Amino acid sequence: MSDEAVQTNSQSVIRATGVTRTYGHGDTAVEALRGVDLELVAGEFVAVMGPSGSGKSTLMHILAGIDRPTDGEVWIRDREITSLNDKELTLLRRTAVGFVFQFFNLLPMLTAEENMDLPHEIAGTKPDPEWRKLLVDATGLGSRLSHRPAELSGGQQQRVAIARALLTRPDVVFADEPTGNLDSRTGQEILQLLRRSVDEFGQTIVMVTHDPFAASIADRVVFLQDGLVVRDGGRMDGSEIFDVMKGLE
Repeated sequence: MSDEAVQTNSQSVIRATGVTRTYGHGDTAVEALRGVDLELVAGEFVAVMGPSGSGKSTLMHILAGIDRPTDGEVWIRDREITSLNDKELTLLRRTAVGFVFQFFNLLPMLTAEENMDLPHEIAGTKPDPEWRKLLVDATGLGSRLSHRPAELSGGQQQRVAIARALLTRPDVVFADEPTGNLDSRTGQEILQLLRRSVDEFGQTIVMVTHDPFAASIADRVVFLQDGLVVRDGGRMDGSEIFDVMKGLE
């Protein structure tokens, strides 16, 4: 990450200090994370990579408040989230965090429009109409809003999921293998949409991916191995990322 980026995006959105996560006890205990320190700033697109079992999904779940660390602290903006109870975490995720998943996670009985509006519906709030229109235009969903997921292509479903994630203007969006269920051309379109949400809308994104060429669109690539951050650098091209991954596996 360049010095200019640090100066421009000085506001911390997520901060993790000394995060560990152990599953099980005694001889069967598995250390998924072994002391992770990480800070993400506003308007940054971060890709998290690592071999299978490196702890990248565990880290994402803990940063998003879905799972709790065994030790350490996680902050979203100025709020320390690891001490929150389940109800407080649910409310926090509803407003501060957006999610984009590999398999879209749309409700099949709802239209694209209803799926997009669902977080506001659950919260009993109304989306900003101008922001909503901007997202519909940006995702190209204008003519598909009345269609249910089964009537949409995979790329269109993922666009609905991205619009849903952005509609509440969250502090951070977590994208878990967002192109993993798409063909390469559609995957590139989705990556460009995520990139645009950072560049034009100022969104902060954390994307877990196994694809070096998907990661190359990020501003920063964080590599995990055996539950530790082993490399944290700026933008890299796909071949550089591939070489780092090859060295870790």
